[in-house]
Amino acid sequence: MKVITLEVKTVEEGLKLASKELRVPESHIDVTVVGKKGIVKKILIVEAKIKVDPAEVGYEILSEMFDNMNIEVSIEMRRRGENEISYTINTSENPILIGKNGKTLENIQFYIRNIINAYSDERQIVLVDIGGYKANRRRQIEILATKTAKEVAKTKVAAKLKPMNAYERRIIHTKLAEWRDVNTISEGEGQDRHLVIKPSRR
Repeated sequence: MKVITLEVKTVEEGLKLASKELRVPESHIDVTVVGKKGIVKKILIVEAKIKVDPAEVGYEILSEMFDNMNIEVSIEMRRRGENEISYTINTSENPILIGKNGKTLENIQFYIRNIINAYSDERQIVLVDIGGYKANRRRQIEILATKTAKEVAKTKVAAKLKPMNAYERRIIHTKLAEWRDVNTISEGEGQDRHLVIKPSRR
């Protein structure tokens, strides 16, 4: 949880300032006086700490988002280690929420990830899946990685894959990390960022 120390005149001022500094609502912050200084004008030294669970905040925001859209959903939240949170969502409107090529889903994940990381000192990996789209996409990418790697190992000719986001590139990096015959490298910038599978040099 994020913690900051401030020098203020009142606890109320500390709460308002902490909300602005931490970029979270005042209701999500605890402010404690840890010291004082000054003789004539008393200055309070306060410690402001986020008191809510970032994962729970993400869950509540997702629930509120779908409520506002009048879409009934089921949301399953899971923690994987200390720095990874996943949300699995199912609705009757899965195709709409996934969007073409998963773009709407990616935007939802980006939005939730940014909010959750505002609540944490350490970078959180936040994964949002709707209707099993990403799980299926992961299997497809792993199959593609294996098939392409076998071809590269056989022909000794590098293969350039189409542009992918960081999450999808990481799937391939991980899948082929222990292969001795090939290695992977990311090339390009922005939306053109892609992977190249190359034969290993011996």
